Order: sequence, then C-alpha cells, then structure tokens
Amino acid sequence: MAKLIVWNVISLDGYFEGTQPWNLALHEYIWGEDLRELSLSFGENLGLLVFGRVTYEGMAAHWQSATDDPEIAAYMNSAPKLVASRTLAEATWQNTEVASDIVGELTRRKQEGERPIYVFGSAELTDALLEAGLVDELLVGVSPVILGAGNPLFKPADQPRPLTLLDARPLDTGARSCGMRSRAARARRSSIAS
Repeated sequence: MAKLIVWNVISLDGYFEGTQPWNLALHEYIWGEDLRELSLSFGENLGLLVFGRVTYEGMAAHWQSATDDPEIAAYMNSAPKLVASRTLAEATWQNTEVASDIVGELTRRKQEGERPIYVFGSAELTDALLEAGLVDELLVGVSPVILGAGNPLFKPADQPRPLTLLDARPLDTGARSCGMRSRAARARRSSIAS
C-alpha cells in the first residue's frame, strides 16, 4: 500500500503563503542546499504528485518553463501528476490527470500503489484528505520567519487530529523539517487490512 505524504513549507506562525495567493516570500528564508537535496529525494522516490487546482495551475506555470534548477524541473515535469478539481476540464501539464472525486481516487491509488504519493501545497486539499483519514504523514518545513498574516496550512477542524512525531531535523538555513505520522491514517490502514 502506498503512503500519502503531504509536504509544505510554513512560517513559524503557520502560514503557507502570505495574504495574497502565491505570495511565497517565506521560501526565501528556508531554501538552501538541505531543502534542495530533500526536494531531489522526492523525485527519486515518488509514485505520484497530487495538487489542488490552484496549486496545480501555479506549479504548472512555473515548472514548465523553470530554468533555475534543471534537476528539480526535470522530475516535476516528468512525474505522474493528479489534480483534484471539479471545474478543470483538462490538464495540459505533461503526465497529469484530473480527478473530480479525489478522496475515492486516492483511496484506490493508495491500495494499488507501492511508491509514495506526495501532495505539494494545496491547503484545502490537505484538509479534505486529513478529514478523510487518507494522510499517512505530514512533512513540514518550518521557515524561520513570522508572517503575521496569510493563508494557514491547517484549517479549523471539529476535533483534534493527533499526530506522532517521526523526526525533526535542522536545515542549513536555520529552518527545521518535521515529519509526523497521522494516527487516523494508521487506524484506517489497520481496518482495511482486517
């Protein structure tokens, strides 16, 4: 069974972007060689990249013409991708499919796959997948900056979503990466295996 891993960068106060969409200035404080190596490791291991529609549009616009890091651009462009959308008619980025029932589609792909499924960005999608119990791990880069306002990665929930810390590592920029396992996904895996 494939693991579903959410990856994102947040500010110390929990925002994954500033007050305007695609205001990603917080990335300037975390990007360095350690994060680049982590990004390359995603490309070596992934089975599927998943985005919400808004993140997909921004990622596609950037990576299809990116020249700043050819190695990362190569895997971003060649990797199999899935975009969650009820409004997008077709996806034009290489190797991309569209799914209107993302929970059903990812449930099926997790059962059939073996390689990790990564969700990049996509706070609304992350919330839906957490609610459905499909997220196995959260990998969060904590950027050493307080934004003060912006779009929070984690949305309000009706009840706590317990996690277990897997690791926390310092990065060369003074930032940290933290990996956490979702207890809800572990319980769901156990019920499927029974």
